[in-house]
Amino acid sequence: MKITLKLFATLTDYLPAASKYTNIVELEVADGATITQVTDPYHLPPALVHLVLVNGRYIAPEKRASEVLVEGDVLAIWPPIAGG
Repeated sequence: MKITLKLFATLTDYLPAASKYTNIVELEVADGATITQVTDPYHLPPALVHLVLVNGRYIAPEKRASEVLVEGDVLAIWPPIAGG
């Protein structure tokens, strides 16, 4: 099935070179894939995976390993935001 992965801010460094400037990668994943199964190959540091949304809906950290994605989902991930 096809999904879209979007990584923002410093997380774009973990995308393939061709996707770094668009922050988007279209993926073909197995039916029943979870958020964790999709993100593990990108080796995202857990401390940088702060805000996770599927189709604009927040997914709590404890649900990311069990949240099953479906065809057409958009998985968006942001690191913690610092500022002052």
